Amino acid sequence: MEIRTPNRLPFHRLPVFPVLLVQLVVLLLAAVVVWQWRGTVAGYSGLCGGLIAWLPNLYFARKAFRYSGARAAQAIVRSFYAGEMGKMILTAVLFALTFAGVKPLDAPAVFGVFLLTQSVSWFAPLLMRTRLSKP
Repeated sequence: MEIRTPNRLPFHRLPVFPVLLVQLVVLLLAAVVVWQWRGTVAGYSGLCGGLIAWLPNLYFARKAFRYSGARAAQAIVRSFYAGEMGKMILTAVLFALTFAGVKPLDAPAVFGVFLLTQSVSWFAPLLMRTRLSKP
């Protein structure tokens, strides 16, 4: 049985879009700050770290919000699990490619901007502006 989504929202209308947008802005600003503060190598290393955090989150959002509606509950759960697994694999692959292929590399800048970009999702409830208490 195939589940269809007749009223699928465009990507920019999904509830996760503001979080992804803020993550992108944070990673770009952090990379520029690190570049100005510690030099070119740290700048592009920070950019790599931010992209390592942002690209898998983008993949997860596309995968997880593929289905909607109560009839698609099982497909939604499967999609979330598949998205999270893909996100973990993509993160590991991007880290491996960065450390193997980018020379010279500033590891503290990579991990610092990675963690800063990931920390945006901790504040996601504040960015989503959902009103759960009102009917």
